[in-house]
Amino acid sequence: MLQTRGETIISPGSKQGLIPLVIPLSENLSGSVTALLRWPTAPPGMEMPVVDVRKHGVWLLAKNVDQYMHRILVEEDASNFNESDGELFHAASDVGEKLYRRGDFAESQIANLDGYLLKEVGLFPDVLERKVARHFEQGDHVSAMVTGEFYTKKDLFPGFGRPFVFYAEILKKVGRTSEAKDAARVALKSPWWTLGCAYQEVAGIAQWEDEQIEYIKERVSEEGRQEDLKKGKAAAQIALDEAAFLLDLASIKGTWDNVLERIAECYREAGFDEIARFILYKD
Repeated sequence: MLQTRGETIISPGSKQGLIPLVIPLSENLSGSVTALLRWPTAPPGMEMPVVDVRKHGVWLLAKNVDQYMHRILVEEDASNFNESDGELFHAASDVGEKLYRRGDFAESQIANLDGYLLKEVGLFPDVLERKVARHFEQGDHVSAMVTGEFYTKKDLFPGFGRPFVFYAEILKKVGRTSEAKDAARVALKSPWWTLGCAYQEVAGIAQWEDEQIEYIKERVSEEGRQEDLKKGKAAAQIALDEAAFLLDLASIKGTWDNVLERIAECYREAGFDEIARFILYKD
């Protein structure tokens, strides 16, 4: 399907310069890479989300492959209902037929594509953010705030800091600076590579300078590790924490390749040998 859309299929090992937690799938004409995200300590049975890989981390495109395919088919149908030769639907084969039938969007009589996606396909960060933007354009600040708060519900996009970043931006926009600061600080408790933007943008709203960066640098130092051991923290947990902190620090400038070896070593120390091999795997 991705190839049919004009994207170039790339090797899963084409990870040079990318966050090491992704499995690349394709690259579009603008150089953007679509990939699967492999959470290092995902619960058993959790599906891998589809993400857009960016310099500072990833942007969530869909919670799983089926949801992503479903969305692509709906968008294709909505934009080319009369002109399309159905090539994309043919590429989707039997799986696509189970997800979506051509013409369903038109038959639904739902006013716009985003509305259909949210109602019939699933929740997507970019669609929810556009919905908030439309509320603001219409002068409906209450609906914008309600949608923004809904976006941050913990069971919608677990593990991702982006919803809290966006909510912080909304709060700042309406002059609620103190609440914006709190929301930004909540966002920074998530992995920094899930913020959907540069760390500095969020730290600015959080009214933090470099203290969080310095704190993390201390935690990954030998002194920090010894301190954790003295507090009784398990060695495996210390190693997992260090891997997470190193990913956070690398996300600031997108310097992923500089820390690959140490991150893999941390996962090995924690007993996650398969993840360690995955981190280092590349063409």
